[in-house]
Amino acid sequence: MRSGRVTITSDTRIRPGQLSDDAALIALDHATWSHLHAVQPRPAPGARFFDFTHTPDAYLVAENDGRLAGYIRLAPPSPLACNAHVRQIQGLAVHIWARRCGVARALLDAALDEARRQGATRVTLRVLGHNAPARRLYESLGFAVEGVLPGEFLLDGECVDDVLMGRSL
Repeated sequence: MRSGRVTITSDTRIRPGQLSDDAALIALDHATWSHLHAVQPRPAPGARFFDFTHTPDAYLVAENDGRLAGYIRLAPPSPLACNAHVRQIQGLAVHIWARRCGVARALLDAALDEARRQGATRVTLRVLGHNAPARRLYESLGFAVEGVLPGEFLLDGECVDDVLMGRSL
């Protein structure tokens, strides 16, 4: 490791989320929160990460040398049977010390593999229009813009587009 950054090596692994990850995941969300990617308020101190609608089985986490480096949430976009062939990425976060080292790409690759394993034929996501680094990453993995909701969110006094992206598996 140099400069506190990590390198994706055999020391980095992706695994399913566990209830025991709760404190580390809420700390990650709190440390990385920004209107660049978040429309919800910053998590409150002492908040829980997992709840009734956000259970560990929908998460994959990245670990490097035993430290939680990031997570991705993959879930059905709706409870409708006619939508069961689709999975949606509903959250992705990487610790600042692990950024620009391939952690997000590794999480996305693992999520695409998991979506295939679950029988999905399509994956979708939503990203804020001003989040150019995330949009470039998604595009490099085959996601394409499929729609834009102009000015959908008012963040820090600025209207921000909600960009809908998707890809086939």
